[in-house]
Amino acid sequence: MGGGASGPGDSFDVAIIGAGVCGANIARRLSSYELDVALIDKEADVSFGVSKANSGIVHGGFHHNKKYLKARLEIQGAMMFDRLKAELDFPFARCGIVVVALHEDEMRAVEQLYSQGVENGVIGIEMCSRERMLELEPRLSRDALGGLYAPGGGIVEPYRFVFSLVESAVKNGVRVFKDWKAASARREGEAWVILAEDGRSLRARYVVNCAGLYADEVSRAFGAEDFSIKGRKGEYYLLDKLTRAKPDRVVFPVPTSISKGMLIVPTVEGTVLIGPTASEVEGKDDCSTTRSELETILRSARNMIPDISETDVITSFAGIRPTLGEDYYIEASGLVPALIQVAGIQSPGLTASPAIGEYVKDLLKKAGLRLVEKPDWDPFIDKMPRTRELSGYELDALVESDPAYGEVVCRCERVTEAEIVEAIRRGHTTLDGIKYFTRAQMGRCQGGFCTYKILKILMRETGMGWDEITKHGRGSTVLRGEL
Repeated sequence: MGGGASGPGDSFDVAIIGAGVCGANIARRLSSYELDVALIDKEADVSFGVSKANSGIVHGGFHHNKKYLKARLEIQGAMMFDRLKAELDFPFARCGIVVVALHEDEMRAVEQLYSQGVENGVIGIEMCSRERMLELEPRLSRDALGGLYAPGGGIVEPYRFVFSLVESAVKNGVRVFKDWKAASARREGEAWVILAEDGRSLRARYVVNCAGLYADEVSRAFGAEDFSIKGRKGEYYLLDKLTRAKPDRVVFPVPTSISKGMLIVPTVEGTVLIGPTASEVEGKDDCSTTRSELETILRSARNMIPDISETDVITSFAGIRPTLGEDYYIEASGLVPALIQVAGIQSPGLTASPAIGEYVKDLLKKAGLRLVEKPDWDPFIDKMPRTRELSGYELDALVESDPAYGEVVCRCERVTEAEIVEAIRRGHTTLDGIKYFTRAQMGRCQGGFCTYKILKILMRETGMGWDEITKHGRGSTVLRGEL
C-alpha cells in the first residue's frame, strides 16, 4: 500500500481527495471498474485524519429518522460489514448495543428511539425492562430503569478497516498518493488539473472531495460551493484489557440534542473505550485532552457502569468531527462540473461509509462517468498472520518458516518482529502507522518497552536515519539532537 510520486503526465479518470474511511470505500468500490483512480491524502498515511480518532462503532440504525440521508446510509452501510469482513482483513464483531435509561424521562426518550428504530426497519430491536437490561449487561448500574437493545450493532477497528480497504483498492489498480496536499485546481478542457502544495500535479476527469475537516477548503480551491466545516472535539480515554468494567456490548446513554452521549465501548481487540465529549472548537487541529474532560467522562461512564476506575486508564486521545448542518452533504457540485462533494460526514460516518461508496459511485455515473466492470476484480486480500491469534502449534510452524515470528517486539500486545516488518513492507513507515496496523505500542505500557526496537527495525528495513523517523509524518520527528 505504498504511496506514489505524481508527475505532470499522471492522468486519471477519478481523483479522490481524502483517504479516510469514506475516501477508502469510494476508492475500493471504483476499483471494480475499468478506471484509473487516484486516492490522495495530505497525511503520511491513510486514515490519519478524522478516521483514526473514532469510536469504532457500527451503529444500530435507531438514532436518526430515515428522512435524513445519513440515516438511510447508516442502515444500508451497517448491513454491508459482514461481507466486507469476509473479504478483507480487519477486526469486526456484532456484539450489540444497549441504551441505558436511568430516569423516567429517559425511558420516554428510549421509547421514541425504539419507535424510530422500528420505522427504520432495524432487525431485532427490543425495548427492555430493568431485569432484561441487567441480563444483557450484568455490570450495569442497579439504578438502570430499562432501556433499548439493538443486537445488530457492532464494533470495528477503524484504522485497520481503512488500511484493508485501501490495500484492496491498490491490489485492483488504484494509485495512492500520501503526503500530497491538494492546494488548488483549474479546469483544462474536460479535466481538472489538481496542484499540490509542493508543486506536484495530476489530472483527473472527475474529482471526489472527501477531505473531512478540510472539505470546505478543497471546495473553495475548485471554485465550487462556499461552505464552512466546524470542528467538534471529542476526547476519549482507553482502559486496560484487565479492567473489571469491560461490558459485553456497546453501552450508550440516552442521547442529547447535539451528541449520542459518552459511551462505553468494548473494543474489538479487548480494551475499553470511554467517551467522547462534544465541544465546539475554533481550530481544526486541537487534539489536546484535559483533566476536566476526563472527570466528566468518568462521571458519565460510572453512572452506567460503576466499576469503571481511573487507574485502568492507559492513554487518552481526541478527535475532531467535521460538522455541517444536520445531514450529510453528498451531491454533485452545482457550480463546477465533474466534482462530487462528500462533506459533513460525522457520526455515524464509519457505519455509513460502505454505503457512501455505493452512493458516490452512482453520482459519478449520473454525472457521465462510464462504468465497465472488471472481469478479474478480486475483492479479497491476503490475511496476515497475527501471532496473538494463533495456537502454540500454529505459531511453532510459523516460526519454523520465518524465525522473526518468534521475536516478540511488543510484549503487551504480543506483536513480533515479522509483523512489524510486514507493516513496513505494506507502506506503513511511521510509528503511528505501525501501531495502527499491528497494535504494537497500544498496550498497557504504551510503547515504553517496544518503541526503541521498532525504531531499529524501521531504520534497518527502510534505510532511514534515526532523525528521519516520525510519529505521524511531517512535524513529528521522534528523535532530535545527537545519539
